[in-house]
Amino acid sequence: MARYRDPIRGRGTNAAPHNRFEAERFEPDPETGFADLETPDPRTEYIADASRSALSKNQSPDVGFDVGVNPYRGCTHGCVWCYARPTHEYLGYSAGLDFETKILVKHELPELLRAQLAAKSWKPQVIGMSGVTDCYQPIERTLRITRRALEVLADFRNPCSIISKSQLVARDIDVLQELARHDAVSVTISLTTLDPELARRMEPRTAQPNARLATVTRLARAGIPVGVNLAPIVPGLTDHEIPALAEAAAGAGAAWAGSQLVRLPYAVKDIFSDWLAAHYPDRREKVLHRIGDVRDGKLNDARFGVRHRGTGLWAEQIAELVALARRRNGLASSGPALSVAAFRRPGTSQLALF
Repeated sequence: MARYRDPIRGRGTNAAPHNRFEAERFEPDPETGFADLETPDPRTEYIADASRSALSKNQSPDVGFDVGVNPYRGCTHGCVWCYARPTHEYLGYSAGLDFETKILVKHELPELLRAQLAAKSWKPQVIGMSGVTDCYQPIERTLRITRRALEVLADFRNPCSIISKSQLVARDIDVLQELARHDAVSVTISLTTLDPELARRMEPRTAQPNARLATVTRLARAGIPVGVNLAPIVPGLTDHEIPALAEAAAGAGAAWAGSQLVRLPYAVKDIFSDWLAAHYPDRREKVLHRIGDVRDGKLNDARFGVRHRGTGLWAEQIAELVALARRRNGLASSGPALSVAAFRRPGTSQLALF
């Protein structure tokens, strides 16, 4: 596995694991060190994405929507545990540092989205933003692709559910309020830990926990349906925080709290294991053993229906702890049902609808 010798500041990993779809790989001679040929570049690069569709279909029954919008592929947030890392391998990159530094940008997504919603073939339904990588990455401050996509959704009054770990979502409160008038939006803020140092190491370029909670408060006060996702819960590392996370979320104004156990598909298993060795060596074996306890003895279980909640005694105890924390803090388990009743096609005459 190609890697820098030391952790890279602001990055979740310093490694570039082999792409499982590539037949050949370069293995450096350990006696000569690591050549420039296989040393990954830590600088962020933004690459134009040539996708001709704004919408992607979801095939997973574990996700609460059938169609998603993903303005960016790859994610500079650099969360070490991110289950989306292996999607970068389909693009010819690695699930490691490439996922954090090679960001594909769909510049034309708002225009493509408008055309697809205007088509007679479009059946109004909830759109997930984003189902893969965060739609409020730092570059969104400049590019405003997510903002413009939300403006399109507001024009059509098509409902969307947003999940993010960024405080930047509060920038778009005005558009979110317009959607909320028609019961057409909900926002979920991912909340992993209340420990700022753990958050900095595990999710290096995301908003700190207090900033995420402040974002929940801003959205709630603006009348936006908002909740949190306690995710990922990492057995042996963050599961003890569940009661405090739920209490903090409720205190901030969250109406619901979803939850999800950590998933470590494909190369993410080794990336996360290496991260533990670098940052929490004394806890590494305990954490990996606990993850195995909820994954039927493995570090990952990809089966639909169990991959988000795990199996076994530890998984059951974590689920019970989450349920108890919800009850004590008056939190629902999921967000509100969104409505398509107000959907319209701007500029279409009423006669054309018949």
